[in-house]
Amino acid sequence: MKTAVIFGGSKGIGAEIAREFARNNYFVVISYNKSKSSAENVLQDVKNNGGDGIIIKADISNYFEVNALVDKVVLLRKTIDVAIMNAGISKTSLLIDSSIEDIQELVNTNLLGTIYCCKAIAAIMCSQHSGKIINIASMWGEVGASCESVYSATKGGIIALTKSLAKELGYNSINVNAISPGLINTDMNAHLSKQDISDIIDMTPSSRIGNPSDIAKAAIWLASDDASYINGQVISINGGFVI
Repeated sequence: MKTAVIFGGSKGIGAEIAREFARNNYFVVISYNKSKSSAENVLQDVKNNGGDGIIIKADISNYFEVNALVDKVVLLRKTIDVAIMNAGISKTSLLIDSSIEDIQELVNTNLLGTIYCCKAIAAIMCSQHSGKIINIASMWGEVGASCESVYSATKGGIIALTKSLAKELGYNSINVNAISPGLINTDMNAHLSKQDISDIIDMTPSSRIGNPSDIAKAAIWLASDDASYINGQVISINGGFVI
């Protein structure tokens, strides 16, 4: 049984990715920071459906906690076959109104956190000479969003990181790709009004917002042998909102 580590696997997209990988016979490591009960619920879903896994707490903005998590997984499972860097936060504000604390939290969690996760995971995968890294970006990292300039910058950084790492790690038979979601029906977007969502749907050729399963299905494909020649790519899943 292969092992998949899902950073930020307790809610939303990450939770559905954990369930999808478990359904495909992966041992899933569900990383969480503050949402222990949610992580436990996801793990229970996994086990109720015949899968297996564990939960581990780690603040991804702290490299030493990330590295400790990776060490625990290797001690338990020997190898890490897939890592999905999904942990992240969102804050909405004009840049001029954003507090320094909010800016630092966004950068430390979304960008530095993803870098830390990739660094720790890459060291293991290089020793294995195999592995799949999947970073979760955002369509706003591709085109930018008003009132989310810092968030957009962090996600744009993840896209650049993905492309660079694919060049660094490809010679070790490691694939590094990103999934760039559009508006997905998760708690992260709960602040949007019904009118906001309706307006986005009106501008989306697919005439709907996305579901976490849309992202999870793409992740399991990128982790498969069918995607072995896909490297350094950004898979945009936004219903045609951004082309």
